[in-house]
Parts: sequence; C-alpha cells; structure tokens
Amino acid sequence: MATLTLSSDKDTRAAPSPRRRRRGTLGRLGVGLSFTAPGTLIVLGLSIFPAVWAFFLSQQKWNGFSAPTDVGWANYERMAQDPTLGEAVKHTLLFTGLFVPASILLGLLLAVALNRKIRLIGFYRTCIFVPFVVSAAATGILSTYVFNPQFGVANNLLRVIGLPQQGFLENQHQAMVIIAIMALWQQLGFTVVVYLAALQDIPVDLVEAARVDGASSFRVFWHIVVPQLAPVTVFTTIWQTITALQLFDLVFVTTKGGPLGATQTVVYYLWDQAFRGLKFGYGSAVAYGLFAVTILITIAMVVYSRRSKVQAF
Repeated sequence: MATLTLSSDKDTRAAPSPRRRRRGTLGRLGVGLSFTAPGTLIVLGLSIFPAVWAFFLSQQKWNGFSAPTDVGWANYERMAQDPTLGEAVKHTLLFTGLFVPASILLGLLLAVALNRKIRLIGFYRTCIFVPFVVSAAATGILSTYVFNPQFGVANNLLRVIGLPQQGFLENQHQAMVIIAIMALWQQLGFTVVVYLAALQDIPVDLVEAARVDGASSFRVFWHIVVPQLAPVTVFTTIWQTITALQLFDLVFVTTKGGPLGATQTVVYYLWDQAFRGLKFGYGSAVAYGLFAVTILITIAMVVYSRRSKVQAF
C-alpha cells in the first residue's frame, strides 16, 4: 500500500501544471499561425479587401482620375433601367442554357465510357482532360481559325460534303452557339474527371446484385448509377452554372461582344463599362448584382439538394 501511494504521489507531481499546458498550446498555436499568416494576408489582400472596396465603389461615381462622388444606390437603380444590360443578361442566360446541360450530360456519358478497362484508357482520359488546363486565350484563338468563315476548317468540311457555308462567329444568330461549343470543349474535362472519380466509388456489389436480379445495362445505369451520382450532379451543376455566368475570356478573345452585341455577356459588359467607359462605380454595381444572383442560385441548389436528401455539400 505504501508503495502504491508513493507511486501515485510521484505521478501527480510529474503531471504538468495547467499553466504549462496552456503555454504549450499557445506555443503550438503561434507556430501554426506563423506558417499560415503569409497565405492569410495574401487572401485578405487579393480577395476580401478588393471585394469590400468594390462595394463602396459601387455607391460612387468615379472615372479613376477625378475625385469620387457619392451617389448612394443610384448605380443599382440604373441597372434596372439599362436595356443594354438586359440584353447582356439574356445572352448570358442563353449561354448558360446551352452550356450547363450539355456539359453535365456529355460529361456523364464520357465518364461512363472511360470507366472501363480497355487498352490506352489512360491516353483517352488524358486527351479529354488536356483542354481543361489549356488557357481560354489559346482555346479562343484556335477556335477562331476553326470557325473562320473564309478559310476555317469547319467551312472547308461543309464545302466538301456539299453543305452551304456558315458565318459562325460573324453570324448574329450562330455566334453564341459557337462560343458555347468552345466552352464545352474546354470545360468538359472537369466534368468528366469528377464523374469518373464518383463512378469508381460506387459499390461494385450493388451493381452486380442488380445484374444478378436480371436488370439490363440501361436499368442498372438509370436506377443504380444515376441515383448514386446525384450529389456529384448537384455539385457539377452549381460549378458549371457559376462558370457560365462568369463567361468573359472566350468572348474577349473571339468576338469582343459582337456581332451587333450578340455575344455580350454580363461580365463582358461590366468590363466594358468599367475599363473602357471608365465608369468604375457602375461596373462595380453590375459585378455585385452578378455576385448576388450567383449566391442566390447556389443557395437554392443547396437547399433543393438537402430537401431531396441529396447531400452534395
């Protein structure tokens, strides 16, 4: 008994005091902060601070040279009465309607096709993903040569098979469709990779059990694979919608908003107002309007996914 008591007293004395433990915790916290502080300062300096400054700028009239003038919410009121902005919104919605469903559907089909053990499967997957890492400027320049009305490859192919030549990017009714095809070619790799990773996480036993029960390949795909991919579908839909709403680089490289404003999107319009028209206050207001719409769409999709018990986030 005496030995046990002495051992207990020794263990009690050896335990660190609360003050020492607190000092050790603070020391580890200081070391962690010393590593994360530079990155945190960069994030604050390059994202949060400009966003806050742009909000205050959206309530001013400023051309970048003279002293800014406070106008309150006049820039936002002007947005509701701007017919050119309304047309840009229509063009953006048209592009979103063309791009998002096509990227989801084709991405899913290509992912299913590439989720097989065939020869050179790594090469095929790489070919699909490479356009995603190529810059939008390079994609736009390459597509401009492909869809050039005079000497483009697309019109040469139409000429060979006996079909009439098209205006493509110089046609008011075709330009946005061509830009959607360019964006689809560039962004499809992201959707394919996400779906491919999700397909490989589907339990094999679940698919095999359905096949043992006599389900056809289509029924297995529709009733087993598609429901399992629902969270990924919600995520990719939100991601691609945000990408579509922010379309700028392809328009800037190819059409500059033409012909006759047929490809002028919201982001291109706010860039034109801010950096060409030197209306920084109004451009900032348009940017915040787009930000609000994006947030609302994201929240709506998240709420819908949770109510339908599809936990994408």
